[in-house]
This record gives sequence, C-alpha cells and structure tokens, in this order.
Amino acid sequence: MSERSAKPRKYRHHHQPSAGHLPCEEDPPPSSAMLPRRSSLLKRALLSLPLLLLAFYAFLSFSPLSSPSTSVSDYAVTAVAGNVNAPALPLLEVFMYDLPEKFNYGVIKHHALVRSSSVPDDLSSLKYPGHQHMAEWYLYSDLLAAYVPRPGSPVVRVSDPAKANVFYVPVFSSLSLIVNQARPANSDTPPAYSDEEMQDDLASWLEEQEHWKRNNGRDHVVIAQDPNALYKVIDRVRNAVLLVSDFGRLKGDQASLVKDIILPYSHRINTYAGNVGVEKRKTLLFFMGNRYRKDGGKIRDLLFQLLENEKDVIIKHGTQSRESRRAASQGMHTSKFCLNPAGDTPSACRLFDAIVSMCIPVIVSDSIELPFEDVIDYSKISIFVDTTSALKPGYLVSLLREVSEEKILEYQKEIKKVKRYFEYGDPNGTVNEIWRQVSQKLPLIRLMINRDKRVVKGETDEPDCSCICSNQTGLISTL
Repeated sequence: MSERSAKPRKYRHHHQPSAGHLPCEEDPPPSSAMLPRRSSLLKRALLSLPLLLLAFYAFLSFSPLSSPSTSVSDYAVTAVAGNVNAPALPLLEVFMYDLPEKFNYGVIKHHALVRSSSVPDDLSSLKYPGHQHMAEWYLYSDLLAAYVPRPGSPVVRVSDPAKANVFYVPVFSSLSLIVNQARPANSDTPPAYSDEEMQDDLASWLEEQEHWKRNNGRDHVVIAQDPNALYKVIDRVRNAVLLVSDFGRLKGDQASLVKDIILPYSHRINTYAGNVGVEKRKTLLFFMGNRYRKDGGKIRDLLFQLLENEKDVIIKHGTQSRESRRAASQGMHTSKFCLNPAGDTPSACRLFDAIVSMCIPVIVSDSIELPFEDVIDYSKISIFVDTTSALKPGYLVSLLREVSEEKILEYQKEIKKVKRYFEYGDPNGTVNEIWRQVSQKLPLIRLMINRDKRVVKGETDEPDCSCICSNQTGLISTL
C-alpha cells in the first residue's frame, strides 16, 4: 500500500478496489476509446452546475460588497483566514435581537434548577454550562462587546437595524435540549420546562418581528448546532442562515451548503500543548466514546468488533463525564491516530477533540460535512476511509501501520497550522471564522431577497434553488 491512501477525500470511486489498489488512489486517465458520449458529457455538465454556482458565490463573497450607502465598515481592514496581507473586506454589521429572557438566560436558569442549584435574581450572572455545542454562547458573548470595531474581528454590532447586514437570533437552542427535567410520576402534571414549547414560542416571536417579515427571514442568522435543536420549527425558520453541526437530520429543502454554515463542535478535552513528534505517542489508534449509536453510528459497534483485540489499538466505551474526558485527553495526547466514526448523525465531537490533541483524525463517516472547507484542506490533516473499506478485517490497521513517521509529522505540522480554527476561546479562532463565513453569505442573501420579490409562488415538493444537498450515502449496519 502507498501513503497516498491517506488522501481518499479527493478521489471518490464507486467500484470495489482490487487487491493492491486502495480506494484513495487516483486512477489513470481513460483512453480515447473509453471517452463518454456527448450526451453523457452534457448530463455531467448539468449535474455539476450547482457546484459551479457554489464556487461563484464564494468568489463574490471575497469581492467588496456594493452598497447604496457608505458606512465606516466599508473602510475596515480585516484579515481573511489569518492572512494579514489579504484584501480588505467590509466588516459584517450585525443587529442582535434583544430576545425575551426565556430564550437564553431563562434556559440557563432552568438548567440550574434541574440540578438543584440556587438561582440568583440577576440571571445574567449565571454561568453558561459547558457542553459540546457551545457556539451559541461564544457568538452571543462576542456580540455583547462588539459595538466598536475590534482589531482582527470581522464583525461589528449595530444598534440601528437599518444599518445591519444580518440579524442574529441569540437563542440557546442546544442548551435547551439538555434541560431535560424528568416528568413527575403523575403524567398529567406538565414538566417545569419544555424545549418544544420554547421552540414554538421562538418561531412565533420571530414571525411577529418587522424585520423578519420584511424579507421572510432571509437576512437572519439562527443557530441550531445540536442536530436536534429547533427540530420542531425548522421549517418555520429554514429561510434563515442556519448554523449547524451537520445536515444529518435536515432535509434538502431545509438546509444546504450554499445557504448555511457548518460549525465545529466545542472540544471537551484539554488542548495538547506539546510540539509535533511521535516519541510520546506510543499508541497507534485511539477511540473512546459511546459504542452504541443509532443510524449511521451503528458502525461504531462494528469497528469495536474488528479493532478491540488489535495490537497498539485502544478502543473503549465511554460516556460524557469528567473522568472520561481525562482518560480521553490522556489517550489522544499519546496516540498517533484517533478514530472518528459517525455518531447518530455524520459528525461527532471527537474529530475536534483529536485536532486540538494533534492526533491525526481517521474519519469513517461517508456523509460527513466539515467546517470551513474554503480555508482548510482536510486531506492534509486527516485520513478519510470509506465505510466499506474500514469494515474489511485488518484493512484499517494495515493502512495506518504503513504511514511513515515522516508523513505523520507532516500531518501534525498541518494540524498545528489550522488548530486555531477549532478553538472557540482563541481571539482569532472559531468565532471570527464563523462571522467571516456569515459575511460570505451576503451575496446569496441579497439574491434570494430580490428573487423573492418577483417569483410566482406555487405548490411544489422540489427543494429551493439555493439548495446543494450534502452527501447522503447508504448506511451499513452489519459486517
């Protein structure tokens, strides 16, 4: 096997690999006798049109945005993707709604009450609890102090809605799912907190707002990072730019790569403070997490069966706890590769734990979508293995054993370059990149707003034309 097996994301094959031919290797160009007919070429061109549109909008987003009036943001200089020599871009001007308390700090209050904690009169003094979908807190906190342009920040908060590019809805939708107080024994007694009720109230509140009604929510940004967040009302807010972890539970007419933004999970283990190197990384492959998941996550149990007796491989069942996080930190910091299979949806937090641990991710999730792919080439920091190959006895371990020390160091150096993109607490990290990603949506937002003014509305089951659906492949549940 060659080390090019570590780069399968660039090349996708639909045939079964023969012996000695890895699914990641590039096939030679076809001979003239194998060239497709014109009709086939035309069909391929039509199928590639959505991707061309995506590239077109990415190009537009890096150009100065025209505006009927000039504001201070038109002259702001911000670094793109950490490049101080990048062209100047206008600041993203955001109006953050002053939501009723029950949609943010009220959620923290109920989280505290569920755990029998005392609740102060001033709810703003409550601490937001740590979990893997904390982007909602970091974005909210960033905007609280953003009325004045800040060095290196691509966003400024505006108090006048008329000056806003977008409207941010600071709902704690992911934390709301965690507030899961058990129902009393008497089923007729309503629970003290209801996530479904919160969702309905939020959608109804938004639908009453003048600025939501003006453009049918097109210029709004709504965060639903947990794959189940806002599940009940997603159809009512789908016109907004959605900030999500993946598209695993979203339909093609609800979310898309063009309209929405993929967010990294908040890593839950300690960041590795050491340098590149393999001397202290004695374990070949490490995984610690829930063995039994639903849907695409069923592959975890299959991988456990294949790997649990392999030499130099540590694969453990573990749940969310401080003790598990300590063990996971130790394991990731002392391993060369970290296994990242799908969870209940295509994404999982361990990918981002691995990156900040400088442990090379081995991604086995055929339908995964990844954050910030316009600035991060994941084939340089991760190894992608398709599910079918990963489930062949001996394949995965043999593949990893053939990666040379030199290649491992190369991966680690690339991870170190991009690690800040996955650090929510870094002043030039995840939060800045999310706002930059939002700014890239402005041309599409304007296009859709103008288009809505003239399109004849009709009943149709077809996805909106702004949709480029994520890769949805079949699931494998048995060996």
